[in-house]
Amino acid sequence: MDKKWEEMSSGEKREARFAQWLSPKDPEGNNLKFRSAEAEASYRARVTRFKDAVLMEKLPDRIPIYPSGTFMQTDLTGVTPYESMYDYKKLLDAHKKFLVDYEPDYYGSPAFVGSGKILDILDFKQYKWPGHGISKESGYQCIEGEYMKAEDYPALINDPSDFWLRTWMPRVFGALQPLANLSPFPFLWEVVAVSGSMIPYGIPPVQNALKALMEAGNEAMAWIQQITAFELEVKGMGFPTVIGGAAKAPYDILADTLRGSRGIMIDLYRQPEMVLKAMERIVPLQINQGVGMATMAGNPMVFIPMHKGADGFMSDEQFREFYWPFLKEVILGLADEGCMPFLFCEGSFNTRLKYIRELPKASCFWIFDRTDMAEAKKLIGNRLCIGGNVPAGLLLTGTADDVRAYCKDLIDVAGKGGGYIMSTGTGMDEGKAETIHVMIDFTKEYGVYM
Repeated sequence: MDKKWEEMSSGEKREARFAQWLSPKDPEGNNLKFRSAEAEASYRARVTRFKDAVLMEKLPDRIPIYPSGTFMQTDLTGVTPYESMYDYKKLLDAHKKFLVDYEPDYYGSPAFVGSGKILDILDFKQYKWPGHGISKESGYQCIEGEYMKAEDYPALINDPSDFWLRTWMPRVFGALQPLANLSPFPFLWEVVAVSGSMIPYGIPPVQNALKALMEAGNEAMAWIQQITAFELEVKGMGFPTVIGGAAKAPYDILADTLRGSRGIMIDLYRQPEMVLKAMERIVPLQINQGVGMATMAGNPMVFIPMHKGADGFMSDEQFREFYWPFLKEVILGLADEGCMPFLFCEGSFNTRLKYIRELPKASCFWIFDRTDMAEAKKLIGNRLCIGGNVPAGLLLTGTADDVRAYCKDLIDVAGKGGGYIMSTGTGMDEGKAETIHVMIDFTKEYGVYM
């Protein structure tokens, strides 16, 4: 008799999630129809290769390859960032062409590019994106700001959903400013409270905000239908995506999304106890989000982009107190549910490696950007899979021989004995055909385990 999910160990849950990834379903729950027997064999080999690399129980046949890009895939096929965000067909055709032409093992979903049309409808204030505040040839840029005020911590801690709905969203989306007038949902506690709580929904500005949400929802449905069709097609061609769900370090939720760099730095000195309480409140939200998305996708990988924990953003003492304990709790919470956290560390994490050593073996894997890979291999490479470190600058300005030599050194050092994934150190916005080909093709030739 099969065990119930709640009766399984974390290892059993992880094995079940990998089994789901290995045998994908269509939206109706039927086994996915592959384009050919060869495509099915390629898909299964790629998933197995990744599993062997990150679990470190046996050597994969060769080093897995994941070139990470935001607008890189579309740039290589002549599609601008603006077209990528506004013309879904061009976006998806470009991503499919990239897979066919370059044949990496895995791809990151084009869903992460997002829809410029939806951002327009909601009048999103926190970013500039192609054709909206910056040129149509540029990637998007975050606009730092205090979208949560210093005095807002109690509201966030008391009820995060209410804070997001009635405070953060009205500040970040111009079209949703009227939502600040809504009554808190917990006020709906008895029949006598219902009528009065509905009054704000009769106010024209609030109704306009709700209409904006509906319009954005309609556009989101058109967007996701095309994304889903793409995902099914390329899986059927033999290409698995390496991202199932997503989460963030609790500190980065505060420092990126809510307080901004300046605000959070001040808070560390003026109200550190509130920062700690807020992150404690955010931890289960991030675990639940990552698990929920991975479960829906049938893919155990949970992408965690790492931002303000890199070297130089805070002292070692601050990292130890404010950043690491809560990130560690998210990682362990995801792993306990059978997920495989995928930490993407842009910048340098050299001074943070000693903390990463605390994590259980094969509980997650880390892609590094400017981190010393020899030191990473030495300190954590016998416990956790590492990857990345191919510099964007090298790929864009170097020669084919430069890239070949760099990848050889990476394979010799970080790939020795397994536990390494070839990848770019950052999510690239541009690409150079010759060097991207070399990174992929050379790894297939040289990164073989005998």
